Amino acid sequence: MGVDLRQVVAGILTITMFVMLGQMLHRDYFDAVQVQGDAHDIVFHGSKVSLEEDGLVRSSEGPWMENSHQLKPCWSLSQPDEEVSSKGYVTFSLTNGPEYHISQITDAVMVAKHLGATLVLPDIRGSKPGDEMNFEDVYDVDKLVKSLESVVKVVKKLPSHVSLRDIAIVKVPSRVAEDYIKEHIDPIFKSKGNIRVTTYFPSVNLRKSSLDGETDPVSCLAMFGSLELQPGVSDLVESMIQRLKKSDGRFIAIDLRVEILEKKNCHETGGMGSKTCYNAQEIALFLRKLGFGSDTTIYLTQPRWESSLNILKDIFPKTFTKEAIMPADKKSKYLELENSEYENVIDFYISSRSDVFVPAIPGLFYANTVGKRIALGKPQVLVPAEISGSSGLSTDYISPYISKKNHLAYSCFC
Repeated sequence: MGVDLRQVVAGILTITMFVMLGQMLHRDYFDAVQVQGDAHDIVFHGSKVSLEEDGLVRSSEGPWMENSHQLKPCWSLSQPDEEVSSKGYVTFSLTNGPEYHISQITDAVMVAKHLGATLVLPDIRGSKPGDEMNFEDVYDVDKLVKSLESVVKVVKKLPSHVSLRDIAIVKVPSRVAEDYIKEHIDPIFKSKGNIRVTTYFPSVNLRKSSLDGETDPVSCLAMFGSLELQPGVSDLVESMIQRLKKSDGRFIAIDLRVEILEKKNCHETGGMGSKTCYNAQEIALFLRKLGFGSDTTIYLTQPRWESSLNILKDIFPKTFTKEAIMPADKKSKYLELENSEYENVIDFYISSRSDVFVPAIPGLFYANTVGKRIALGKPQVLVPAEISGSSGLSTDYISPYISKKNHLAYSCFC
């Protein structure tokens, strides 16, 4: 029987299209919208760099990307002619780690601003009952107060004449808007005089939306200009980053936590059977196929070393968790307490400043880390996937938040 060459070619093209479609659907699931990065915007760093015919830069050391210029805030706030007035108090707590803190403080500031209320400095609460810290244990109080002085008045605690029984608890959706505040929260505030705000998350996605309209400058300021680590924690993070950079000046941060990988939702699949989470072996293969060498330094957000991570260290020997790179005199305060808030903060800020960030699991940690990286001019965020061949181009796996410029941060920076 003769073989029609046109049918063979058509069959190959069909199979290729299905493979490409599967990869696209995987990245859609992980980050809602995914397109491949624009190669002409990418600059790689390393020895023996060459520009191939397809316009991509290649390096024998790995597809390292130069930082882009640090963006500047696009928002502007008019200075009030007189001191910001107040008609009552808004209280709240920071919970569940720094990736949630950013959203929680943004929503609280938005509510206080549009109600004309005074904002009470929050406490910080961990995942376990009794895990409580003061705001100043982690963040810079003076920075917060000064950054918001043209927007809302901030006080350290409620005055003694305000009873907790007089405070109404109000749930607000993340990224709360002025219209929602006026319709749903203002009537309660006028009735009670004081409220306690708790943020819930209908979605952990931080994409810009055409329905959002123009981003509120108060929201931009609160999200990107109000929270800063207090000096002691900031110095610790800086010392750990410098230890990671000591070998060759660059490192990859990977958000990979075994406890989360073992949860049911990490075993589910998205469109075309694509994965939602990636274990140590899968991440190791992903990085090797992209061209990262065995001498690459890697930081893991995993709290303590576990045997399931050994495969990653076999392929990349310079792989560390925080316990291996934290100065010995700091471990009693930051690692040996049952409260894990310090560890979460360290992970978040190291991941925000690494040369490359790889989220092995989707979620708000990924979304808010990307936001900080955009502001810092650190665009190399690689969303993992199963690469069918022996190698892949890192530009195909740049986070759509960056390649598509659809992260909320792009509404606030330019």
